[in-house]
Amino acid sequence: MYDGVFITFEGIEGAGKSTQAKILFQTLSEEGLPCLLTNEPGGTPIGNAIREMLGNTGFKDMAPLTELFLFSASRAQHVESIIRPSLEEGKIVICDRFADASIAYQGFGRKLPLTLVQDTNEKASWNVKPDITFFLDVEPAKGLTRIQNRIIELEVPADRIEKENLEFFERVREGYLYLSREEPHRYRVLDGSLGVDDLKKIILESVNKELTKRKFRKNLLFG
Repeated sequence: MYDGVFITFEGIEGAGKSTQAKILFQTLSEEGLPCLLTNEPGGTPIGNAIREMLGNTGFKDMAPLTELFLFSASRAQHVESIIRPSLEEGKIVICDRFADASIAYQGFGRKLPLTLVQDTNEKASWNVKPDITFFLDVEPAKGLTRIQNRIIELEVPADRIEKENLEFFERVREGYLYLSREEPHRYRVLDGSLGVDDLKKIILESVNKELTKRKFRKNLLFG
């Protein structure tokens, strides 16, 4: 049990989730609320080292099960050393991807048995689950176009997963939609094709309701 609030952002590459996670963190911080912004894979020195390995295009032959266990190892360290302690301190933890990503990417995308992914998730996450998950939904083709534009603009290479084909990301998207149907109480499915400011407004309204319901703070005011 913990006193904080756990908010996660999910979506395929190019959905805009990282942008909205940063905006939410900045807005809540400006309101004086105790917040933490983190991400997966990563969030810790061990997790960051694993992230580099997962993104390495030289590991084209990485087995799906190996990939699952690497993501899970990063998550186990992340939850034990960062996420759970922060929630116990009463903070609002905002995480760019969490356990749902393993269901979507390794379960649906890599076609690993869902029971295997779910069991591994439970162990790696120490049964910590988000209070709200924002799924920014975009057509995979549009998301990949955004990624390609970003790669050209920033002159950075695509990582191992960004190099996957359209069919892979279509399966990943279906995984997220499956989760949204299975857990509608925590999932907020948003149109990722909306503008940044429009999404910001929708997300802040939803977070405001959750924090008020949880009596996290009275009279929240978002500009």
